Amino acid sequence: MREPAPFFDRIAEGPAGGYARWIMADDAVRLRVVHWPKEGARGTVLLMPGRTEYAEKYGRTAGELAARGLATLTIDWRGQGLADRLAEPALLGHVARFSDYQRDVRAMVAAAKEAGAVEPYFLLGHSMGGCIGLRALYEGLEVKAAAFSAPMWGIELAPHMRPVAWGLSNLAQSFGQGAQFAPGTKTETYVIVDPFEDNMLTTDADMWAYMVRQAEAQPELTLAGPSLGWLAEALRETRALHRMPSPATRTIAFLGTCERIVDVARIRDRMTRWRNGRLAMVKGAEHEVLMEGPAMRSQVLDEMVQFFED
Repeated sequence: MREPAPFFDRIAEGPAGGYARWIMADDAVRLRVVHWPKEGARGTVLLMPGRTEYAEKYGRTAGELAARGLATLTIDWRGQGLADRLAEPALLGHVARFSDYQRDVRAMVAAAKEAGAVEPYFLLGHSMGGCIGLRALYEGLEVKAAAFSAPMWGIELAPHMRPVAWGLSNLAQSFGQGAQFAPGTKTETYVIVDPFEDNMLTTDADMWAYMVRQAEAQPELTLAGPSLGWLAEALRETRALHRMPSPATRTIAFLGTCERIVDVARIRDRMTRWRNGRLAMVKGAEHEVLMEGPAMRSQVLDEMVQFFED
């Protein structure tokens, strides 16, 4: 792989041997990938993180996958983590076009092959990464099987706010004002300014503390709210994907019963239409089923790896 990149192994708490590399998308945007290889691995999970996330956040997940025989390779998408930020302030989550994320996917897969990441590959997409991953399957991403964690196949919005979100975000984008925080979103990192009580990510205090420690130790990894441009692009992309038939790839999707961030109805609808797909509900879980308590994580990861290898 390419030039070494910074990697904060201490806060990641991942398996031994992890390392980071800079890679370049075909439009010259610099990205970062992190690879946790495993000796004797039975395959590699291509882990596609959500909006605001960064590679180190999945160190513990990589360790749990390694314990189940799989290596992990993940990415900092454009505009977040240590990848090139696309707008100011740096905490603003912005992208010009959602289709640009597919440039990142192609660079990620090329990096995996260059690194000799053990095949077969499996897709694991969380939240926004689930949206990007679904599009990648349509674009021909070659994986043996796919798993999604609370995939962003729609955004949870109150019915009266949906037309407002569509109208305002598209208007801002059309007037060249897309690189501004969407109204009502935070201009600071969620886990830093919000309390654990009633947070929308996890019910597990230890995993919440893990995320807080990372954000405090390396604030340059973090992100705040999305831009109006990102919102416009996300609404268009999720609507377009909703209208498409499901891919042929064998797929399992995990969804917490307490989900409050992504559109649950869209996920249920998609999985009823996925011939080789299955929806697994995780009782009591919030948005991040991979960041819940040990029992929930074990349940999800055991079922996921079993599904991958069936």
